[in-house]
Amino acid sequence: MASGKSKVGRRVAKTLDLPFIDTDTRIVADHGPIHEIFERHGEEYFRALERQAVADAVAEDAVVSLGGGAVLDPATQAALSRCTVIYLSVSANAVRARIGGRKRPLLKDGLTDWKRIYAERRPLYEALANTSFDTSHRPLDVIARDVVKWVRKRS
Repeated sequence: MASGKSKVGRRVAKTLDLPFIDTDTRIVADHGPIHEIFERHGEEYFRALERQAVADAVAEDAVVSLGGGAVLDPATQAALSRCTVIYLSVSANAVRARIGGRKRPLLKDGLTDWKRIYAERRPLYEALANTSFDTSHRPLDVIARDVVKWVRKRS
């Protein structure tokens, strides 16, 4: 969460001349704000919507940005095992400013929740990733260029 996935993804997609898909944006467009989905229906309902959004997105030839919790679902993990996965990490110090003032249903206690969730999910992120880039201290444009270089090297 708050690693810059959407911003980096958009830049990478533009450079590679591919569509960009943000699964959270698709969910919001179809079902309303994520915090409202959590409030009305709970996390399990949201995760089902997310699972379908990810399955639809990875079936397309596109750069896809997933919500931070998408990797919790075994079906999503299986789908990602057939994709190129780039893990964007961020330090707690850098994320502090990024999570303030936004409606994130899992971050009611701010940085404390972020640290706990990140510690839980980090092994999954690392296991699913083909490579990783730290977004803590470098401009996102530079990180996007590095991602593009890495992708082109693999091609």
